[in-house]
Amino acid sequence: MATTTKYAHGVFSWAQLGTTDTAAAKRFYGSVFGWEFEEIPAGPEMTYTFIRSKGKSVGGLAALPKEAIAHGAPPHWLPFVNVTSADDVAKKAAQAGGRVQMAVMDVMDAGRMATLQDPAGAHFALWQAKTHPGADVVNETGAMCWNELMTPDTEAAARFYKAVFGWTADQVDMGGGSTYTIFKVGDTRVGGMMARPPRLKDVPPHWLTYFGVSDCDATVKKAGDLGAKILMPPTDIPNTGRFAVCQDGQGAVFAIFKPK
Repeated sequence: MATTTKYAHGVFSWAQLGTTDTAAAKRFYGSVFGWEFEEIPAGPEMTYTFIRSKGKSVGGLAALPKEAIAHGAPPHWLPFVNVTSADDVAKKAAQAGGRVQMAVMDVMDAGRMATLQDPAGAHFALWQAKTHPGADVVNETGAMCWNELMTPDTEAAARFYKAVFGWTADQVDMGGGSTYTIFKVGDTRVGGMMARPPRLKDVPPHWLTYFGVSDCDATVKKAGDLGAKILMPPTDIPNTGRFAVCQDGQGAVFAIFKPK
């Protein structure tokens, strides 16, 4: 399990769960992924939980602020994109039609962050690393392995993210008249995008975080036994792997993936 010590600009480097019940979340994800949890002080009467897999950090967990809950924010996974300057990228996002939801701020000496929405409303975060580069491990079992945008206007989204991060967008023919977009930084694949299908017209545009597993079906069964709602049962992606989409007991949605 190789440790990542630095991320390139425009690459997803962290995933954070905001939840209404941190204790229940720890029980659930600890059982599903075998994760361990380490709490650290994060301000007056506040703690932040580092999620670890075999001792390596793979993400974070925190209680949703009361203000966010009051404004209707549901429990959710939030992906962070590594950037060289959070201030510059937040400015680009606003100029490109996005919304800076939480202004750029320092997180002690760990880094500098902001939370944003793209023009369609999908949430994501920026991370300018200082002492904390991001997840120790990605693209491994038990760690973040992909992030995927579902949006009603893929062309508009591609323009936005190109302007904000310099991403390129490659189209992949999925058959049946459908395409899938691969976002890239140089030659590196950083995420995906799909058009929101009509049957999901009531689902808000969003980024979906995937975590690697060694057995998709067994993990889904365990999640279901622990109270998760299975939104997409284990499904094969030809020549790629097997995935599923789940919703934890508090309502946060995540995906799992077993590569072929």
